[in-house]
Amino acid sequence: MTSAFPTPALSLTASRQFTAWLAAQTASIAFTTYQAGKVFFIGLQPDGSLSVFERTFERCMGLAIAGNSLYMSSLYQLWRFENVLLPGQKYQGYDALYVPQFSLITGDLDIHDIVIPANQHSAEQTPTPIFVNTLFSCLATTSKTHNFKPLWQPPFISKLAAEDRCHLNGLAIREGQPRYVTTVSRSDMGEGWRDRRLDGGCVIDVQSNEIIASGLSMPHSPRWYQDRLWVLNSGCGEFGYVDLQTGDFQPVAFCPGYLRGCAFVGDFAIIGISKPRNNQTFSGLPLDDLLIEKDAEPRCGLLVIDLNTGDVVHSLRIEGVVEELYDVQVLENIRRPMAIGIRSDEIRRFIRVDDTPRV
Repeated sequence: MTSAFPTPALSLTASRQFTAWLAAQTASIAFTTYQAGKVFFIGLQPDGSLSVFERTFERCMGLAIAGNSLYMSSLYQLWRFENVLLPGQKYQGYDALYVPQFSLITGDLDIHDIVIPANQHSAEQTPTPIFVNTLFSCLATTSKTHNFKPLWQPPFISKLAAEDRCHLNGLAIREGQPRYVTTVSRSDMGEGWRDRRLDGGCVIDVQSNEIIASGLSMPHSPRWYQDRLWVLNSGCGEFGYVDLQTGDFQPVAFCPGYLRGCAFVGDFAIIGISKPRNNQTFSGLPLDDLLIEKDAEPRCGLLVIDLNTGDVVHSLRIEGVVEELYDVQVLENIRRPMAIGIRSDEIRRFIRVDDTPRV
């Protein structure tokens, strides 16, 4: 039977100078949408127009970059892709080709942010990712014999349980090591965070176990950049930073949507914004009133924010089937990236041989 309501087409509309700005950064962008089950690669075609490439992975969320490797979480797996092209090489007109080389079965842990410790970026070893295990309210890493190995949990979490107690979601790396996390609440009971969405959010220092900021609304995507701890106060639509001396959150820019995903290049932040879902989790947030106050409708897409002024200087608006984003990463020194997926014959035919000398 044919549906009377066909799936809306995907539409990406760049602001007037978005492509020129992207060209000036000598970079491209990757982002995930778990709602639509896609990872997107945004770059430039040879004529300077926008290049959009996507692949399908069920419930893909967290992204991390380590050298030529791209890590991504999906419904029950943690993936590692490798960019197999050398500088100057091209494949079908693309200057980066991310090939899935490895995946671990983690089970449905609701993995959010992923980081790679800096001391693991050497070519001689395969990095071990550290990720936010939201279901078990902890930071974890991979295991050769189990689905995960817990590394740290907030001091108010009394038990390792598959209950998503506080909705631990974001993880920032500082000086090469995991340092700051965001949680929606300090609840120690199953899905207790849902009752604390308005102002129960906090930022925790992993090293000291101290809560360094509180009173936030569903914070996400903490990032350490230019000697500041940047945080998305998502329930208020605010991008800003935490004053580590006072613990105060300092808003820098209002964004018309629910914020998730944050990356930096030069003096710019790239923020992912989503349309809030019409359910209990996303209704009744301060963002609703702020949108009315500013006579604005929520959007989905990417915003480029000038860190010096707080102005939204460029944007990529996404309409149609994609309404929510999760994570964003900058692919430096890459103009036009693509990836091989796992749902076509291409993955069967793309074979490389390790021809390094035998020992």
